[in-house]
Amino acid sequence: MSRSLRIGFIGNPNCGKTTLFNAYTGANLKVANWPGVTVEKKEGHYTYDGVEHVLIDLPGTYSLTSYTMEEIVAREYIMSDEVDVIVNVVDASNLERNLYLTLQLLELKKPMVIALNMMDIVEKRKMEIDMHRLPEMLGVPVVSVSARKRQGLKSLMHAIIHHQDQVTSDPIIHEHKTVSKHRHDHHAEYAMVYKDEIEDLIDDISEQLLNKYPEIVNVRYHAIKYLENDPAIRKKYPLNKEYDSYESEIINEKYDFIEEIIHECLINKEKVALFTDRIDRILTHRIWGIAIFLLIMAIVFFLTFTIGDIFSAYVEEFISFLNISLENILTNLHVNELLIRLICDGIIAGVGGIITFLPNIIILFFALAILEDSGYMSRVAYIMDDIMSSLGLSGRAFIPLLLGFGCTVPAIMASRALENKKDRLKTMMITPFMSCSARLPIYILFSQMFFGKYAMFAAYSMYVLGLIVAIVVAFVLHIIDHKKNENPLLIELPEYKIPSGRTVFIYVYEKVKDFLTKAGTTIFIASIVMWILLNFSFSGYTTDMSTSFAAMIGKAIVWLFAPIGLGYWQIVVAIIAGISAKEVVVSSSAVLFAISNINSMEGMVLMRDSLATLGFTSLNAYCLMIFCLLYVPCFGTIMTIKKESGSLKYTLGVVGFQLLVAWLITFVVYQVGMLFI
Repeated sequence: MSRSLRIGFIGNPNCGKTTLFNAYTGANLKVANWPGVTVEKKEGHYTYDGVEHVLIDLPGTYSLTSYTMEEIVAREYIMSDEVDVIVNVVDASNLERNLYLTLQLLELKKPMVIALNMMDIVEKRKMEIDMHRLPEMLGVPVVSVSARKRQGLKSLMHAIIHHQDQVTSDPIIHEHKTVSKHRHDHHAEYAMVYKDEIEDLIDDISEQLLNKYPEIVNVRYHAIKYLENDPAIRKKYPLNKEYDSYESEIINEKYDFIEEIIHECLINKEKVALFTDRIDRILTHRIWGIAIFLLIMAIVFFLTFTIGDIFSAYVEEFISFLNISLENILTNLHVNELLIRLICDGIIAGVGGIITFLPNIIILFFALAILEDSGYMSRVAYIMDDIMSSLGLSGRAFIPLLLGFGCTVPAIMASRALENKKDRLKTMMITPFMSCSARLPIYILFSQMFFGKYAMFAAYSMYVLGLIVAIVVAFVLHIIDHKKNENPLLIELPEYKIPSGRTVFIYVYEKVKDFLTKAGTTIFIASIVMWILLNFSFSGYTTDMSTSFAAMIGKAIVWLFAPIGLGYWQIVVAIIAGISAKEVVVSSSAVLFAISNINSMEGMVLMRDSLATLGFTSLNAYCLMIFCLLYVPCFGTIMTIKKESGSLKYTLGVVGFQLLVAWLITFVVYQVGMLFI
């Protein structure tokens, strides 16, 4: 029986690597950070022939020459002793581009199997890949798979197990354009062989490295990286003799060999015009592309708002039934009245008020998963490149902003894909202005209460406003910085494809699990704390909320919120509570106004009437939505900014800056709005 293996999945971005990883592991994966860095690590398990193997999904990278934090992590892990077998996932429809990383991985001389993915696209283009000739030229097993259709999974795992101890390559059979007269017959041992001048230098450096650093396992790889002037290798293994950089020559020779592989193994190349190219003429148009993106997001929001509300009604009924039933049971059991009120008016009203928005959250994440897995999101970053460049940022910086529509925490983490630290800090400052899914319950509640049939437009305007504010702030920072973007966007535009149902399910499942976890922890605790603050004062339990601890806190700083239309202590308390998690603004409102089913029609009428008695109008509601969009990010985001930036001073600066921007914009909207009332 085979031993348990640690299998590293590595490949170019958009090669289907994560889809293949998910096909093996399903939802049975663990997400954490790599030791010492904040790059996300995905680890799952797959059992084959009774043995459980550990699968690691490495960050996407185009080569082993590392620039970003994610690329460095992928390279260091794949070179370490922790990985037993390398699975190089290759996009068969973009063979020429993918093989550069493959040739670098081959030089590591580690057990390796190539998973040739997306073969269905190759067939659709009426092209063929010679599956006998390709492994002959590369010297490693090549297995055809379709991650999306879950085809070839067992064959791939069989090849992995079978070649787990195979350090030397299979017999390599190919004819090079240049006949080598080198003293060593490298063609029999290595797939990638360079011209004699470079091979002589590789031999020379290898000898020096072995003499000075005998612990090096793969000396040829290190010698090649030394000639490529790789800073990490040259710093770790300095030599007495200086060598010029041959990076461009080595790259050119690799692509010459790739051209040879393509010529021998790929049949009917570019015979059929691609559907992707035709549709991209519209979707990546400089003007129409942006308009289409805004239209698509409007459709996404329309579905989230309308269809989600249909299912939310059933959840509301269940929460209401649960609240009434539990209160009756506790009363019949003669449970202390104070505890009953805590459970029913505090916990159920708070947590239940958030759970009712679960259908809306599911639809939002489902739509985002469809857009991402179809290949559209990469186009959005591409069409935004010109705008982002004018702001001193790469179009790649727009990717964290897009992720911000889902959750700000992973969006902030995505900024590490930017090479320049100053760009990362600038991106982290503007990303929290994007409207994350946690704010959605606030928009739905207050827009439906105060804007009637125009509720969807009022809520959608928050998403557009967040994007506009992020761009304007970036522009102002660019003017202050006076620094031109020196990192042009290089991004892979993948083939459009029908999204994988399994990939979409796993994406939505993970997001919903996070949402429910937050409801069961952060919002649960916040609801209890809020109930205590609202029902106790220095004299003990009180039924008059206006004398409670929460009222004291709200009234002490309400003067700061009066100029922006939020001068109500209840609203101030809800806003403060929202720092723990934005959904808590809704759950706190439910507790503040003692409404157990706040998202139901009856609950919203009660809430609106209660607010109306305070003088709270539709203008105040819109100002509240704006302030909740722009003010301090949630506690989890603040901690992520601190971890990613490594600076408490910078983090506090971001928090203070967002508060100022939120106050100023809300002030302008309220004061201008008052002129028309």
